[in-house]
Amino acid sequence: MSSDPDASTPPTRGPLRSFGRIKSRALKPRQAALFDTLLPAIALPDPKAGPIDPAALMPQATAVWLEIGFGGGEHLAAQAARHPDTLMIGCEPFLNGVGSALRHIEEGGLKNVRLHADDARDVMTALPEASLDRVMILFPDPWHKARHNKRRLVQDETAAEIARLLKPGGGLRFVTDWKDYADWALERFERTPGLAWTADRADDWRAAPADHVVTRYEEKKLGDTAPIFLDFVRT
Repeated sequence: MSSDPDASTPPTRGPLRSFGRIKSRALKPRQAALFDTLLPAIALPDPKAGPIDPAALMPQATAVWLEIGFGGGEHLAAQAARHPDTLMIGCEPFLNGVGSALRHIEEGGLKNVRLHADDARDVMTALPEASLDRVMILFPDPWHKARHNKRRLVQDETAAEIARLLKPGGGLRFVTDWKDYADWALERFERTPGLAWTADRADDWRAAPADHVVTRYEEKKLGDTAPIFLDFVRT
């Protein structure tokens, strides 16, 4: 028997990973170079090192938005271009997606984007209460098999954290092209204190909102339904 008093103590585990692979093909040379040149200038502070103050990142910002899992960065960059006075925080663990986003940011000359190339939940923990005007979750990994549902990004804990971060009147948008995930997310967001679903009729979740940006991923139609748009407001 071990004499170590901690030998029988199980290791502390963090939250289950809600995303799949973090890299597929080799990065294109231009994108790889941007990891060395552009990313250090626009990377968020390490969220594990302490709280993050959005006002310190862009003091002149009139609003702060967070996109969780920005994919290739097309939506994030387009929204940043449309709203130059808004600080856009984007989180994405898939390195090829980060490389693509860096290219969009450079090509657009965008100065209002900050990136975190890792799990968004660390950033959410580091942000202060009522610090965000909008949170966007577009086409997250669906984790189809029932035994893997616990890996889905949207859980009761995540929903509660989003409610904590949103300012009163702030908005949450969740978009998926999988029916089961839409039902799953709606159930959890609706039972979260402080979040109210804004839909009044079917077109409110079937039709893309006026400010939605269609990406190449969405155009692939990989899900089992047309995109479902769930919008919530922080009460």
